Amino acid sequence: MTKEKIQTDERGKLKCSIEYTLSVIGGKWKSVILWHLGVDGTCRYNELRKLMPGITHKMLSQQLKELEEEGLINRKQYNEVPPRVEYSLSEKGLTLKPILEAMHIWGEENW
Repeated sequence: MTKEKIQTDERGKLKCSIEYTLSVIGGKWKSVILWHLGVDGTCRYNELRKLMPGITHKMLSQQLKELEEEGLINRKQYNEVPPRVEYSLSEKGLTLKPILEAMHIWGEENW
C-alpha cells in the first residue's frame, strides 16, 4: 500500500473530498431539501416549506439557489399566471441518494 501525498491549497488548508462534499450538502437544510426531493419527488416551493416547517422563506430560497448552482437540483419555471416553479433532483443530485439514505438509516438507529 502506497502512501498518498496529502494535498493542500495555497494557504496550507487540507484538500479533502469529505470537506468538498460537506461544503456542497452541509448545513442544517441542504441535505433535508435533497432528502425530500429524493423521497417525495418533484416539489413546488410551498410544498417544500410545508415539509420543513422550521425553515424561513429567506433560508429556503438561498439553499435552493445554492443547490441549483451546484447542479444538484433542477429548477423548472412555467410561464403561467400565477407563476409556478418546480424543483427536482438533477442527475448529479441523484448520485447523492445512497449517501442520504445511509444518513437516514444512521439517524434512525442512533436517535
